[in-house]
Amino acid sequence: MAPQPPIPKPQNKFNFIYGHRKPSQNRPTVRGGLFSNRQSLSLTKTQTPKPQPFDLHNWDPHFLPQSSTTPHTFNNNSSLFRLSPIARFIADSFRKNQNRWGSPVVSELNKLRRVTPNLVAEVLKLQSDPTLASKFFHWASKQKGFHHNFASYNALAYCLNRSNRFRSADQLPELMHSQGKPPTEKQFEILIRMHSDANRPLRLFYVYQKMKKFEVKPRVFLYNRIIDGLMKNSQVDLALSVYEDFRNDGLVEESVTFMILIKGLCKAGRIDEMLKILIRMREDLCKPDVFAYTAMVKVLVSEGNLDGCLRVWEEMRRDKVEPDAMAYTTLVTALCKDGRVERGYELFKEMKEKGCLIDRAIYGSLVEAFVADRKVGFACGLLKDMVDSGYRADLGIYNSIIKGLCGVKRVDKAYKLFQVTVQEDLEPDFVTVNPMLVSYAEMRSMDEFCKLLNQMQKLGFCVIDDLSKFFAFVIGKEERTMMAVEVFEDLKKRGYCSVSIYNILMGALHKKGELKKAMSLFDEMKESAFEPDSSTYSIAIACFVEMGDIKEACVCYNKIMEMSSVPNVAAYCALAKGLCNIGDIDAAMMLVRDCLANVMSGPMEFKYSLSVLHACKSGDAKVVEVLNEMMQQGCPPNEVIYCAIISGMCKHGTMEEARKVFLNLRDRKLLTEANMIVYDEMLIDHMKKKTADLVVSGLKFFGLESKLKAKGCTLLSS
Repeated sequence: MAPQPPIPKPQNKFNFIYGHRKPSQNRPTVRGGLFSNRQSLSLTKTQTPKPQPFDLHNWDPHFLPQSSTTPHTFNNNSSLFRLSPIARFIADSFRKNQNRWGSPVVSELNKLRRVTPNLVAEVLKLQSDPTLASKFFHWASKQKGFHHNFASYNALAYCLNRSNRFRSADQLPELMHSQGKPPTEKQFEILIRMHSDANRPLRLFYVYQKMKKFEVKPRVFLYNRIIDGLMKNSQVDLALSVYEDFRNDGLVEESVTFMILIKGLCKAGRIDEMLKILIRMREDLCKPDVFAYTAMVKVLVSEGNLDGCLRVWEEMRRDKVEPDAMAYTTLVTALCKDGRVERGYELFKEMKEKGCLIDRAIYGSLVEAFVADRKVGFACGLLKDMVDSGYRADLGIYNSIIKGLCGVKRVDKAYKLFQVTVQEDLEPDFVTVNPMLVSYAEMRSMDEFCKLLNQMQKLGFCVIDDLSKFFAFVIGKEERTMMAVEVFEDLKKRGYCSVSIYNILMGALHKKGELKKAMSLFDEMKESAFEPDSSTYSIAIACFVEMGDIKEACVCYNKIMEMSSVPNVAAYCALAKGLCNIGDIDAAMMLVRDCLANVMSGPMEFKYSLSVLHACKSGDAKVVEVLNEMMQQGCPPNEVIYCAIISGMCKHGTMEEARKVFLNLRDRKLLTEANMIVYDEMLIDHMKKKTADLVVSGLKFFGLESKLKAKGCTLLSS
């Protein structure tokens, strides 16, 4: 037997030790591991080039560095690394072609042997471009023998919803039916969940109606989702109609179903219907527990329906359900805020009898309500009970009682409570001392007033700022304006004075009609060491206009301009009307433009004045249209609008067109006969002035002014 040749030993493959696979299209980068080829790995780190210093002389704005980032349509870059190789290849083909569907993308996809439905779902899960996703979805369905599965349909629905194409997503059941894949409850559940989370109740009901069209019956949990989405968005009638379908389908309610209905009806204020559901819940399932009743109470309190809340409370008593501390706190606080402090106090005593934990917020609500009801004795009793129970009163409770004591003229006891807040380091603020300051001012006890100011200063109060707040509070009632002025006269002698206090009192006196006293404060301020600010001059402008002294008002306006400041809107309106009343129409229109250029939101009549000026170029009919629009917006014409008509018609139209507009306003009883005569005279005077200005401009343009002066003509100088 011939010897057999030796079996050749298999050649060693060094791929494992010296290198990895070749780079491929899907994985172009080859990274070495522990046994990789050391010769192919660089041990030195790549040096990043240092940025060159910027040279303005070599800078070319037409050649800007282009960004190296490529746009992507996937909503998370890290998700790309979790894709399968073929899915990543599809994503790369989209990105290479700028995420636009076309023949290049199709040719890339045709390189694949086959795209499975699960692969389509994988790509669509991370896709954010709805157009590209839809094109890819339909391309995949054209493959021979291909049928989408539920996963791919669901992924397309999510993709469309992410791009706010929820209307297109709602058409997926029809698409599935046309492709021989009838939709199931899961597909409708996805659409319902999308609309419910996005608060689209009508689209939610639309999907439910479509669900019935396809004869797909929801289960109990999906019915609950539909009813809850409708109830949360105040579509109570639609939710009740769905509930009727629920009962007609022979389904049995769960506790969640009942609570969704009850909370929705409570929120809508439909208490009678809610009680019917509650009775049905007792009969068919079980009695609501304390948490269910507390949820009802919270919903009704949030909607301000305390009567319904008390009815629910009675139902809770009927079911012998003991309310917890949360239910008591919610109801007592709501009753106190609504002014039903007696009922709230009854529940408070009931809590104490049962030994419930009483929150400090309940004490605060009751104290505040008793003070508002002028029952300060009950409030003080609650404070004593609170301290005896081991609680420490907060500053809000002390502030309420101090305010109540001052309201019943017991400022001495209020001052003692103020001392208690200081001793307990509660850091009293302006709200604490303001009632006492008001009481001292009403009693004209200026010594006690200043004594309190000194103590405030020792405690770190900013006394001047707090005095400004005090005067602003006092003049809130017009009958106390003169008292505020008297208090200020006394405080000035003691050195308590500021520009803001002057402004507050001047504004109050102007509002009350005491113009002379307001102007006396203005003159006194100018003579003192205090410099008037823009607010001071703005109030002075309004006072001067009402007194008929337009010249002084203009001086105040110029002062504001010199300060590089801006008057307030009220001063602009007052000065514009004053200039219109004296016939200085050009200055008034200039002021209107200045106001709209400087303030954030100018008055409506100023905005329509510019509209009227522009409409005058198109004739009287266009002006009447603007006036009609103005009145529809609730802004009747006034002096500024009338002067805008005169100015615009003298510049762009004729006197006859202006008179037609005024006649229209008179016929509509927006302009009296007397005022029409006045504005007609202003129209004639303004037209004469404009004509004279044109003549003078023409003479100056042709150089005839000097010749007329040489002949002794005084026309131009006049």
